[in-house]
Amino acid sequence: MSTEFDLTEPELTADDLLVLNDPHFTPETTAVVTGAASGIGQATAVALAANDLTVVGADIDEGGLEATVDLADDVGASGEIHPVPTDLTDDADVETMIEVAAETGELRYVANIAGMQHIASIHEFPMERYDLLLDIMLRAPFLTAKLAMPHIRATDDGVGAIGNMSSVHGHYATQDKPAYITAKHGLQGLTRSIAAEGEGTLRGFSVSVGYVLTPLMVDQIEDTAEERGISERAVVEDVMLGQARTKEMMTPAEVANLFTFGFSRHGKHLNGGDLLWDGGYTTTYE
Repeated sequence: MSTEFDLTEPELTADDLLVLNDPHFTPETTAVVTGAASGIGQATAVALAANDLTVVGADIDEGGLEATVDLADDVGASGEIHPVPTDLTDDADVETMIEVAAETGELRYVANIAGMQHIASIHEFPMERYDLLLDIMLRAPFLTAKLAMPHIRATDDGVGAIGNMSSVHGHYATQDKPAYITAKHGLQGLTRSIAAEGEGTLRGFSVSVGYVLTPLMVDQIEDTAEERGISERAVVEDVMLGQARTKEMMTPAEVANLFTFGFSRHGKHLNGGDLLWDGGYTTTYE
């Protein structure tokens, strides 16, 4: 395995994006993407806009949302992105986010992607950080689904989907990420609950990946190194990629393409299931 790792988030280009032919992928259809100011959320907002959808991009980072709009323009996306500054811990903001999406077009798709991380063992974990992480990564997706589902059902055919950003940590646990792991396991349950109530046309699915070159991941390397008392290189080689069979990190665009596929007509049998794209991380061992 190479010892050289480029930890710079790759520049997204039009060639990176999966573009599909789908009868609902039109400007009249709206998709909501949370966490749209950076990383996977930003790439997903741009990818859906590249598929001709109208996108409501939600994030607390207003400057990042403007950068997402600019990025969509740079790659020639045909769909429009409407930035909606949103604090996912504020119920009124979440309600506004869904209202804007419903007023903009036929709301059919939601990508719950916003996330955060805090590295600490259970007995040292600050409860205020636990509460914030669970509010953003589990409570907000639940409320978003609660508010969005009636709009999806109200379309002419009731076709739509809610995609949740899970993780390999939604399948198993490692040390020092107890709140993140709790949230991701909870999202798997929310995904199945959506599927159970969606009557077949309103689907729920999740996306689980390993380590992705995002700002969140780069920041996490330093925190993990400090918590475990090892070098940052050891974090990458031994902790992050040690168990994986594909010895490279995913890009945000590669994850975004999974949401595009999951929302499309090609994903109609993906209902309550999980797109596990982890390079063998959770299914192989030494």
